[in-house]
Amino acid sequence: MRDLLEQADVRIGGSRPWDMQLLAPGVPERVFAGGSMGLGESYMDGDWEVEQLDEFFNRVMRAHLEQKVRPSTVIWQALKSRFFNRQSLKRAYQVGEQHYDLGNDFYGAMLDRRMTYTCGYWKDAETLDEAQEAKLELICRKLRLEPGMRVLDIGCGWGSFMAYAAEHYDVECVGVTISREQAAWARKQYPDLPLEFRLQDYREVNDTFDRIVSVGMFEHVGNKNYRTFMDVAHRCLVDGGLFLLHTIGKNERKPYTDPWIDRYIFPNGELPSVGQIGDAVDNLFVLEDVHNFGADYDRTLMAWYENFEENWPRFAKQLGPRFYRMWRYYLLSCAGIFRARDIQLWQWVLSKGGVEGVYPRAV
Repeated sequence: MRDLLEQADVRIGGSRPWDMQLLAPGVPERVFAGGSMGLGESYMDGDWEVEQLDEFFNRVMRAHLEQKVRPSTVIWQALKSRFFNRQSLKRAYQVGEQHYDLGNDFYGAMLDRRMTYTCGYWKDAETLDEAQEAKLELICRKLRLEPGMRVLDIGCGWGSFMAYAAEHYDVECVGVTISREQAAWARKQYPDLPLEFRLQDYREVNDTFDRIVSVGMFEHVGNKNYRTFMDVAHRCLVDGGLFLLHTIGKNERKPYTDPWIDRYIFPNGELPSVGQIGDAVDNLFVLEDVHNFGADYDRTLMAWYENFEENWPRFAKQLGPRFYRMWRYYLLSCAGIFRARDIQLWQWVLSKGGVEGVYPRAV
């Protein structure tokens, strides 16, 4: 383990903020036996510490050390993804109950004022609120929204996009979510806007819309359902309409989900590759634009982490020290992985039938 970490310029017992401090015996054995699961669970147990966990993961991922530790859990995870539909209609609500229904107060303390739980757009922003509003504005301009349009938001979260679009572009929106907490909060928050929040799986939507958006939900769809997802968007979109897909993505096509993330954070989640999305839209949509601003997720996650740390005393008694270490590990490891450019954030603009002339990218 010492030899591996030295390839990433990380030292065991070193004095730099990204160096690993072993606090209990057995950590190397757990890592080599369990890979990311062993690394994450031993951190949750308090068996090792790193002052700057985000930079630790940046260095580990840039050195591709995860490719040199391949325990049986990784093979099993890949087999499950290849042969089973882990994102079936029956299983769809699991992530809502485990992750998104943690509590609106908790997420309100961590996120921006609009409760936007996706990557911000930091091009001209200085604060989290500014970055999230810039992202919502960017989506509206890419969709070329006009007053009176009817918009579908697949995986609407707490309704931040819907509310922004209704307020600034005079459209009406329908949002679907599998989180009861999100739907209840959004209905209460926006009673005077033309918004409808449904506790519904995307596969059950049959209405027709002028525009469709999906922001940070495609990561829960799974490779067995990518084509189904696109079929739903195609049947619900008017001819000539635009569909914006905002999703995290991976650099290679492989049936693999990180076992620790799958167990503790996003059950049944799976990141798509460019090729997998391309296969799913074949003969359904015209690809008008792809925009990658994955590096902005590093800054977004660090802003969430700062808010989480600042507000943790409010939730410490309710959630406990093991949850604190789990959530810290989640936010900072993901920031480091985005910093290493191992995963990306894409916005795809798709049209049904193609737009006239050259599509004007809004950035």
